[in-house]
Amino acid sequence: MLDFLPEFIKGTLSFLLYLINTIILCSILLFIALFKLIAPIPALKKYYDIALIGIAMTWVRINGLNSDLFNRIEWRLNGAEGLQKNEWYLLLSNHQSWVDILVLQKMFAGKVPMLKFFLKKELIWVPILGLAWWALDFPFMRRYSRQFLEKNPHLRGKDIEITRKACEKFRTVPVSVVNFVEGTRFKPEKHKRQNSPYNHLLLPKAGGVAFVLSSMGDCIQKIINVTIVYPDGATNFWGFISGKLKRVVVDIEVIPITADIQGDYFNDAEFKERFCGFINNLWREKDIKIGKIIDEAKNN
Repeated sequence: MLDFLPEFIKGTLSFLLYLINTIILCSILLFIALFKLIAPIPALKKYYDIALIGIAMTWVRINGLNSDLFNRIEWRLNGAEGLQKNEWYLLLSNHQSWVDILVLQKMFAGKVPMLKFFLKKELIWVPILGLAWWALDFPFMRRYSRQFLEKNPHLRGKDIEITRKACEKFRTVPVSVVNFVEGTRFKPEKHKRQNSPYNHLLLPKAGGVAFVLSSMGDCIQKIINVTIVYPDGATNFWGFISGKLKRVVVDIEVIPITADIQGDYFNDAEFKERFCGFINNLWREKDIKIGKIIDEAKNN
């Protein structure tokens, strides 16, 4: 609607609306979270969570309206038929930019339960949002290097324990657990350093996916395999809010969770090999799909 404005004006106004939306709704969210903290009555926990998720989803929807107000982005969503708001999902996606999170939130709002991400521990210090993520039970992960674990063996398996506790919290109400399988954003230098066999993707990390499935296999019944493509190239947050992003394609494939992809990834070598094959096959198909979408966009 206001996409005719200069990029700097659009970006500034859009950022202010994001900021106002965040301050107001996060303040309400943290007020309810305080009651949850000081009055942790088990019978009320589900209602606390429903209220907190309702506020968070309102924040997501307002952000979506914000992007539509200032930007004329051509959104294309493929394969979203049949998604339900009352089911548990594991959402697997490629990762190129922080904009991916806003894209996923906009594309899936109202179609599936609230998206919850595994976050780096340092993100809890992000002003306002860090506390909001904590209040919403987003799990904060700390990755330890092999060298660090050799010096501190007592911390081995700590990240797995955090994941297990997070998965237990996710059982209260339906949720969509998001996993950026590559573990980091795609960058050409990372792609080269990894010697990745894929043209558009980094190497996938199967362990986290396998652990979520084994921890929540009795309630998560479907995987949503998501491929995010920016036909004109990925951009950062400022590029997104100032109108530089013109086209977004989100392709969805729903995969039922069967017994052959559930097992003990860390202690069963045969299952680990089979599961890695499953993830690598997903990534091969995703890489081919990205190439086709980009080629198709170039011809249009």
